[in-house]
Amino acid sequence: MNTRASKNQKSFHDMIRQVIEACADCDTCRFLMDDSCLFFPELYRLFDQEKQSGQALTDNQLQRLTDMCTVCGLCPCPDIRADIMEAKAARVRENGMPLGVRLLADAENTGKYAGCLPGLANTLLAITPAASAAKRLAGIAQARKLPGIPNRNFFVLARRKGLTRMPAQSPKAAYFAGCTAGYLFPVVGLAAVDVLEQNGIQVYVPPQQCCGMPTLAEGAQRLTRMRVRKNIKTLLDAAASGCDLVCSCPTCGFFMKILLKEGAFYSGAYQETAGAGAHEIRIPDEKTGGGKHTSVQKSMYGKILKDNPCFSGIDPMARIDLSQRLVDLGGYLWNLHQQDRLNTDLGHVTDRMVYFAPCHQREQNIGSPYQNLLALIPGIDLERVGGAMDCCGMGGSLGFKKSFHADSLRLGQQLADKIRGASPKAVVTECLSCRLQFRHLMPELSVFHPLEILQRAYEKNNVRHEGCFVTARLKS
Repeated sequence: MNTRASKNQKSFHDMIRQVIEACADCDTCRFLMDDSCLFFPELYRLFDQEKQSGQALTDNQLQRLTDMCTVCGLCPCPDIRADIMEAKAARVRENGMPLGVRLLADAENTGKYAGCLPGLANTLLAITPAASAAKRLAGIAQARKLPGIPNRNFFVLARRKGLTRMPAQSPKAAYFAGCTAGYLFPVVGLAAVDVLEQNGIQVYVPPQQCCGMPTLAEGAQRLTRMRVRKNIKTLLDAAASGCDLVCSCPTCGFFMKILLKEGAFYSGAYQETAGAGAHEIRIPDEKTGGGKHTSVQKSMYGKILKDNPCFSGIDPMARIDLSQRLVDLGGYLWNLHQQDRLNTDLGHVTDRMVYFAPCHQREQNIGSPYQNLLALIPGIDLERVGGAMDCCGMGGSLGFKKSFHADSLRLGQQLADKIRGASPKAVVTECLSCRLQFRHLMPELSVFHPLEILQRAYEKNNVRHEGCFVTARLKS
C-alpha cells in the first residue's frame, strides 16, 4: 500500500464524498445527465439510498461510483470533473494500481510491446484459452472483442517514410497521432499524412508520448505528468521550428486543448501576466479574444477557480501555449478550405454513411469540420446521427474492463440503435474508441475515420464507381 501523501492531500473517501455532497446539493445533473452518463445517475441513486436508509455508503460503492466517470467532458462543471480525477489519484496513492488496470491504462507501452511480435500476439488472441487467460490477467471482460495488432505500427511506418525528420520547407505540420492511431489503427495515421501531403503540407511526426488521458482517467498522475511534460516540450519545439501543430484524435485534442488549459488561467503565473490584483481573479474572454478579461472576487470564487492539481508542477503558461497552438486536423483542413487553399479535386464516394461527432470533439467547441469537409465529396450520402449528449460509452481503455463492460454496452446501445435506424453501409467518426465500441456493437457495419474517406476521395480511380469505398475495403 502506498501511504506516501502530502498532509494537504485529501483521502479518496473525503474527495469522492466532497463530489457527492456538491452534486447532490446542486441536483442539476440528476436530470441533465440521466441518459448520457453512467456516473451521475449512480451518484444520485446512491445519495437517495443513503438518505432513505440512514446507512453510510461502503467503500466498494464509492469505488464503483468513481470508476463510472470516463472523463467524457459532457458534465457542466469542470471543478467537479477535476475533483473526480483527484479522487482517483488519491485511490492510487492509498492502494496502488492493480496490474490489469495498469496494462489497460498504459496504452503506449502496451501498444509497443504487443507490436513487437504482432503475429504471435494475434495468433494467441485467436486461441480461446490463451485469449481468456490474457483477458483475466488484464481484467478485461471475456465478452469484449479485442482489436488485432497491425504488422507495423504507425510510428515505425513514419520513420521508414522519413517523416521523423524535420522538413526543410514550409508549410509544414507536426502531427500528433495518439496511441490508437499509432498502435492499433495505423491506416488512420497514414491517411492523415496522405491528406496533408495532398494539400501541399510537409509532415513531421515528432517523438511523442501518450497524451495522458488513459492514465489520468485511472488516477496515475505521476506517469501522466511525466508524459505531458515531454509532449509539451517536443510539440512547442516543433512549433518554434515553424510547424503547425495538428492531431487527429479528439481525445488527445480534448486532453491537450481543454483539460491541460482548464485551470491554467487561474494559476499565479497567468494571473500575474493578466495584471490581477491581490483580491481578484481575472478570467480571459476566450470567445471574443483581444486580451479582454472578467474580474471576480478571489474571496468568493477562489476555492472554485483554481489550477487543476493533476498538473501541478507543469508550467501553466506552457500548457496554455500548447492548447492555443494545437489544432484538430479536421479544423485545420477546413481552415485551408476557407482560405481557398484546400485541394478539392475529390472523386465520387456514393455509399450511404452516417457521421457521429464524438464527445471529446464536441467539447472542444470547434463546430463540425469533418462533416463540412465530407460534404465537399461528390455524390456522398452522409447523415449525422447522435445529439449533443450522446456518448458511445467506451471511455477509452475503461470500456475493456470487466467491471465496466456491461455499463459501457448499456450506454452505447442507445447510440447504436440510432445508427442502425439510419440504415447506413458504414459509420464515420474520428474517435477510435468509438470505432472499437461500434465494431463490438454493430459488427455488420464498417467504421472509418473521416480522413480515410477523404484519402479515398483523393484517389483518382475512385471516380464514379457505385459503392466503391465500403465494398472495396476490408472492414476496419
